[in-house]
Amino acid sequence: MKVLFVSGGNSSSGISPLIKAQGDSLTNLGLKIDYFLIVGKGLKGYLANVKPLREKIRSGKYDLVHAHFSFCGFVGALAGAWPLVVSLMGWNVRKPLLRMMIKLINRKFWRACIVKSAEMQNYLKIRDLILLPNGVDLELFQPMDQQKARTYLGWKPGVVHILFAANPTRPIKDYPLAKEAFAMLSRNTRAELHVLRDINHSDMPYLYNAADVVLLTSKAEGSPNVIKEAMACNCKIVSTDVGDVKNDLATYQLVISASMTLQMSAPACCRLWSSKDRLIPGKLC
Repeated sequence: MKVLFVSGGNSSSGISPLIKAQGDSLTNLGLKIDYFLIVGKGLKGYLANVKPLREKIRSGKYDLVHAHFSFCGFVGALAGAWPLVVSLMGWNVRKPLLRMMIKLINRKFWRACIVKSAEMQNYLKIRDLILLPNGVDLELFQPMDQQKARTYLGWKPGVVHILFAANPTRPIKDYPLAKEAFAMLSRNTRAELHVLRDINHSDMPYLYNAADVVLLTSKAEGSPNVIKEAMACNCKIVSTDVGDVKNDLATYQLVISASMTLQMSAPACCRLWSSKDRLIPGKLC
């Protein structure tokens, strides 16, 4: 089977490591995976990719086109991709106009539509949505010795290390809240705050394992892979109640915050890093 993945390509690394990992997993199952990266921003940028994508589809003779994210799905529809499967990845299904566009285009042009969380299902209210969260490579993401991970990264000893599990430049991730919470925590504790920016995907297991606490303060999410990757590395996690985080963490009895505030997040981080075990009985803050 020959499949074309369509996804955004505007990041410094080109294709998202998450999308590449999905492609690699299918390649390992014997499928032939090819990629078309949409480069350009805004309406004009996306529309400029319609003709090149149409030509790619015609010349490649693909059995299936799989677009990741809504706008890539729109471009795929305009390019005449069929059968076209679209994975909606995150929080933007909350936007009323985008939600209406998804419903209209899904009905006429998409063979199947995948969402990553029950919350996304509830927002869209489309029949026959497929609920399929992203998986995690358990051969890559697994527990390792914390000191070994810190030595690899060059992190200072004798310091509490907090990992902000997102790109701080994205407003939806609410890095200002994380910084303020960290400032409150560091008044009485020698600590450092680390962020995910220009990180090699292969270094992610070291980051999770080196951290005392993984912190996510997003305003909204779909099914954040950083949470599942951190869980696979047996990390302590403090997160806002977004996407499917509560369901994921409840199974492992980790501490989460139902509504993250400065008064909640800093004490939660402190309580977690000071515990001896990597996993502790959890409760809603």
